[in-house]
Amino acid sequence: MNKKHTLKNMLMLMVAAVLVFTAACSSGSKNTDKEEGGSNAETVKLTQDDKGWEVDKSPITFDWYINFSWFPNKWGVDATSKYITEKTGVNINFIVPAGNEAEKMNTMMASGSLPDFITLGWYEDAVKKMIEGDLVLPLNELADKYDPYFYKVTDPAKLSWYKQENGNVYGYPNSSSSPKDYEKFGDNIASSQTFLVRKDMYEALGKPDMRTPEGFLKALEDAKKMFPNVNGQPLIPLGMYDFNDTGNAALQHYIQNFLAIPYEKDGQLYDRNTDPEYVKWLKTMRQANENGLLAKDIFIDKRPQMEEKIAQGRYFAMLYARTDLANQQNALFANDPESVYIAVDGPANANLDQPTLAGPSISGWTVTLISKDVKDKARAIRFLDYLISEEGQHDLFFGKQGVTWDNIDGKDQFLPEALDLMNKDRGAFDKKYGASHTFWMMMDTNLTPIWSPPTVEPFKQLEDWTFGKTVSLSEFDQINPTGTSPEGIKNTKIDQEFGKVLPKLLLSKSEADFDKIWNEFLKKRDSLGFKEVQAYKQKKYEENVAKLNGAAE
Repeated sequence: MNKKHTLKNMLMLMVAAVLVFTAACSSGSKNTDKEEGGSNAETVKLTQDDKGWEVDKSPITFDWYINFSWFPNKWGVDATSKYITEKTGVNINFIVPAGNEAEKMNTMMASGSLPDFITLGWYEDAVKKMIEGDLVLPLNELADKYDPYFYKVTDPAKLSWYKQENGNVYGYPNSSSSPKDYEKFGDNIASSQTFLVRKDMYEALGKPDMRTPEGFLKALEDAKKMFPNVNGQPLIPLGMYDFNDTGNAALQHYIQNFLAIPYEKDGQLYDRNTDPEYVKWLKTMRQANENGLLAKDIFIDKRPQMEEKIAQGRYFAMLYARTDLANQQNALFANDPESVYIAVDGPANANLDQPTLAGPSISGWTVTLISKDVKDKARAIRFLDYLISEEGQHDLFFGKQGVTWDNIDGKDQFLPEALDLMNKDRGAFDKKYGASHTFWMMMDTNLTPIWSPPTVEPFKQLEDWTFGKTVSLSEFDQINPTGTSPEGIKNTKIDQEFGKVLPKLLLSKSEADFDKIWNEFLKKRDSLGFKEVQAYKQKKYEENVAKLNGAAE
């Protein structure tokens, strides 16, 4: 009995040991998978036709950094984001800078650790720095290993556009239109760039022509006289984007596009900043300040303060994107339809040529990258591919069927109550429904018009005004040197110098003072390496032209 009992115990111990060893090996194998890709389902062999995101729908939360301090939305509050989490298993924790975006990005990069996803303007210097610092992963390598579906849902022209010298692609754009997109959708491509006036005030002034410096200044002056206060607060005759380290978007690209200043002449990049028409209008802005028509607010306000004042209708005129005041426009419309902002012909060149407004370019608006520290490589690329896909775009645009939309008369449409709220209170719509690209990080603006309901007031007039004035400027994207290259450092210094000089020009006491400051800037610009920077830009521009010609074939 004892011998049998001893033998039995030994056998049980051996079996237990084998089980422990097997479990350890299995656990070790899984851990290795986690380290390499983070997903235990990555061993599944997928093709381009397989939706990788369907392989693993277990709960996971990704940290997603949005480099825009004004981004207000949270994931999981509204019906659409809840639906996408139910569908994919992916939850998102958005991280938004509380203050200066560039400082936040620099701090994160200096730490060597980044959130799982990062979305920022393609034009930000941080994009190049993250790539050069090996802080982000090549999307193509992630796709090759974990999700070939990437190649089915992405646009080859856009991948080619964002391909780096090492052959890798690190970011994918939103709001991007390739040459083929312009061929297909060109007649319906609008620009966001507008010159806006408050409708009731503009009409009370007799709809003045503001295309010339004289007419522009007179209209601002007349508006201030006729409407000195708005609901007990001073009128702000002219509004524009906030001043930052490198200048002011409204007083650079926006107004230059309104003046139809060319980007190139005979294949050579044109120095738009020294164009006589542009300098003349900068002097007009200086004169506006001397005449008491530039409020102090515009030199210090950031976007949250501007949005508050737009909602109060305190600006008479604005050089501003129509898409950036949707919530405030709705609030004004609900209070008084006559108090909304309308688009009119603004600053123009001496020939009164039509503006050449920027439409969506192949670079898009933002790019989204995946950090080297991402907690699950496979799930990350698969979720990104889902968002890029037409299915993901449909989900982000329409939300959940039966809640936000349904198929009505054979067409997918927003339900009446959702559409009504979207048209009346976009902010409330975002919080309740979260559809219509509340989460715009991978937004495909070529698909959106196909699904969108007809634009209604107070937005229709703004959009319609831009049709026929919109052009593609893709070949001039991404020509600025960035990062720590010699040209990149020089370009940054030049841009920062202009950022210091621009407000000084507007605040200068006389035209003679303006000329003195301007000429000193041009000398400083040359000393900082302007010629070398221009040579670099010219080379990149020529490469872009060749690249786009190839994409269009």
